[in-house]
Amino acid sequence: MAQQKKPSRQQVYTLVVQIGRKEGDGLPEKATGAGLVVFASGIDEAEAVRETVAVLKQADTAPLDVTGYGTLDERLAEGHEIGADEQDLMQRALNENAVIIAQMEPFYGTHPEVDAD
Repeated sequence: MAQQKKPSRQQVYTLVVQIGRKEGDGLPEKATGAGLVVFASGIDEAEAVRETVAVLKQADTAPLDVTGYGTLDERLAEGHEIGADEQDLMQRALNENAVIIAQMEPFYGTHPEVDAD
């Protein structure tokens, strides 16, 4: 009798991560840090954040702050426009149980504080 595979509880979360400088981080020489858009799989957002921070630390970066924007369905319900390329990367993160950096924007000089109004 063949066993049925349980449906995965994994989902993909959209995260924005702010990183600071660290020796060997691969950021441009004059950058003071960077913002990353990340798609990360997890059974909940907390797990996706933990996995993302762990992967970024292994990659010799210095994660400072993580903001979660929810799953694809949650973002669509909020009216976010999500293109096919972005959805493809989300599906890849789910298929590979991975953390995927979709975009990186270096900061130069000073950048806004996380809690600035």
